[in-house]
Amino acid sequence: MKRCGWCEGDPLYEAYHDEEWGVPVYDDDTIFEFLILETFQAGLSWITILRKRENFRKAFDNFDYKKIANYGEDKFNELLLDEGIIRNRLKIRATIANAGHFMEIQEEFGSFSNYIWGFVDGKPLQNKVDYYKDAPATTEISDMLSKDLKKRGFKFVGSTVIYAHMQATGMVNDHEVNCFRYQEVKRLA
Repeated sequence: MKRCGWCEGDPLYEAYHDEEWGVPVYDDDTIFEFLILETFQAGLSWITILRKRENFRKAFDNFDYKKIANYGEDKFNELLLDEGIIRNRLKIRATIANAGHFMEIQEEFGSFSNYIWGFVDGKPLQNKVDYYKDAPATTEISDMLSKDLKKRGFKFVGSTVIYAHMQATGMVNDHEVNCFRYQEVKRLA
């Protein structure tokens, strides 16, 4: 079975690739989870984040943005001491603030999903990547989305982070064309 080259050799990575990566996500809870994880991934490898995913889930109240938006200094300090997550002060603060901004967008657009999927007209983009290293790190759409999120107060949402989020949540299908998941994910569009 042929997979995208970036995940081969690690069972956790392969399972994530085979079951989640690139599958279109429309529910706000999952979109927010990926947004948190991508925020913490900035500057690190995705496998590092995947290995800590359950720790993040526990530390951040199952990625409940309503709770996270209300975290005070005690919870912030608790997170700074949590060895199971990435203990980056700025990323933790950003996650708390981003949860509030996430809900502001929900209020404005009816859901965060409506907002973010609007950047691709509600349908996943279908790329034709032959080799994963040839996939772009950013696009005009990720640039626009990043800029708009920053304008709305979000932090750690540069264009590279946002494009990775788009790939993870299926806004774009960047599976290699000879990967067994390419056609499967394409049919989900």
